[in-house]
Amino acid sequence: QVQLVESGGGLVQPGGSLRLSCAASGSILSIYTMGWYRQAPGKQRELVITITSGGSTNYADSVKGRFTISRDNAKNTVYLQMNSLLPEDTAFYYCNADIRSSWTRRVYWGQGTQVTVSS
Repeated sequence: QVQLVESGGGLVQPGGSLRLSCAASGSILSIYTMGWYRQAPGKQRELVITITSGGSTNYADSVKGRFTISRDNAKNTVYLQMNSLLPEDTAFYYCNADIRSSWTRRVYWGQGTQVTVSS
């Protein structure tokens, strides 16, 4: 079994910062692209940011210059540093990872963590 577990969500004021973490565990052989998606109430899930195993990143235009993604391959963990948060960043944030395990290769999702930006 492979699991992704997110942490770090919460309530923050506009202009504030939060750091999300997502740790993968289980019978993992390799982790390829990892990333973060978000879904606001009444909206579709959207890509926020991704990072390949080689460190290449892909950002949504709405978060460029404010959000940064990084990964610790030794810990099978990906991080999302969110700065200058805006009310429109309020959403449920989901971790996503393309993982080769002992028996298959597929994309896994975490359970999500709520981020609320409000004064």
